[in-house]
Formats: sequence, structure tokens, C-alpha cells
Amino acid sequence: MKPQEIEDKSFQIIEAEAGKHGFNEQEWPIVRRMIHTSADFDYIKSIRFYKGALNPIDAGIQAILQGKNIITDTNMARVGIRKREVHEFGGQVSCLIADEAVAIKAKEAGTTRALAAVDMAADRMEGGIYVVGNAPTALLRLMALIREKKANPALIIGFPVGFVNAAESKDELMTLDYPYITNKGRKGGSNIAASIVNALAIMAFAQK
Repeated sequence: MKPQEIEDKSFQIIEAEAGKHGFNEQEWPIVRRMIHTSADFDYIKSIRFYKGALNPIDAGIQAILQGKNIITDTNMARVGIRKREVHEFGGQVSCLIADEAVAIKAKEAGTTRALAAVDMAADRMEGGIYVVGNAPTALLRLMALIREKKANPALIIGFPVGFVNAAESKDELMTLDYPYITNKGRKGGSNIAASIVNALAIMAFAQK
């Protein structure tokens, strides 16, 4: 089977097995792609979309259409994001985790590279999308900078994974009055976070 045939068949299986899900026409493409990436239907129950004044999906789509930066906490997430659609609008996908300046700052401050990378990216994320697919420390620091009005991304995609502060950092994100897409619990990961950006990029490209 050709790649597109495999994807189409996968989506058919997902649609059949998901049944009635209650997501709207914007939300379901995101959840469906998360399931396609992970083969995990639990995301139907665990995903959370910000329900405040600003629609988080619209915020993400507009950021892509306007060519704003997409910054990830891991290179795995960066590599997993579709570049064709993002670059079509002049956007760039970057990750600072391996930058020497980040390593130096983290060592001097006694913090994680993920946290230091958020600080280094504060100016670059203006109006863009910050993607957390691994490190709770990155998500916690990002929320602190937003509260201090030192960072202003259009959308937070928060999917840290693991046993230490992953679920807790996402619970805190859900108390923030700010556009986000996240989930309850320990599950997540760079591949899941990237899949959400990809769903947004495809929707943005369809509006071209």
C-alpha cells in the first residue's frame, strides 16, 4: 500500500472504533491524529482544550498562517513536525535544547536544559506556539514566564510525559487562563505533541 492509502485506511479504522465522541469539527482532527500517531484511544477521554475567551485551535492556526515561530522542548518533537505546511507561511520550527548557551546557563543556574531553553526562547515565542512533549520543568517555567508577562505565545501545547511532575504540570496548565491543548495524566510525549502541531498545520494549509 502507498503511504496515503495506509493513512486513509488508518483513519477509517479510527473513525469506526472511536464511534460517537462529542468533539467538534476542529477538535476531532487533532484527537484523531493523536490516536493515529500513538494507537492510543485513551486520548479521547484525557485530552483537554482551553475553554476560555480565545479558541486554542484558532490561535494555533492563526500563528501558523502568520508565520510565527514554533518552538519545541525536544529535537524529537521538532523533527516530527511537518515542515512543508509551516514553511509555506514563512514559519520556522526550532529547538534550543542543544544550544551551547542553554547548556552553560543551565549549569550556572543549576537547572535543567529544558528550563533554560524556555528562558532563552522567551522573545522568539511571541505570538507563536510553544510545544512541550517531554519536560515538565519546561512547562512549569513557561507558565511562570507567562504569569510574569515575560512570554506571550499564542498557544501552549503541553504534553510532558512521565512519573515526576508530568501530570501535575498539566493540571497546573489547566488552571491557567491561557490558550492551551493538553491532557490529563502521565501520558504524552514528543510524538503526540508534534502530531497536534501537524493537525493544526494541515488545517491552516486548508485555509490557504
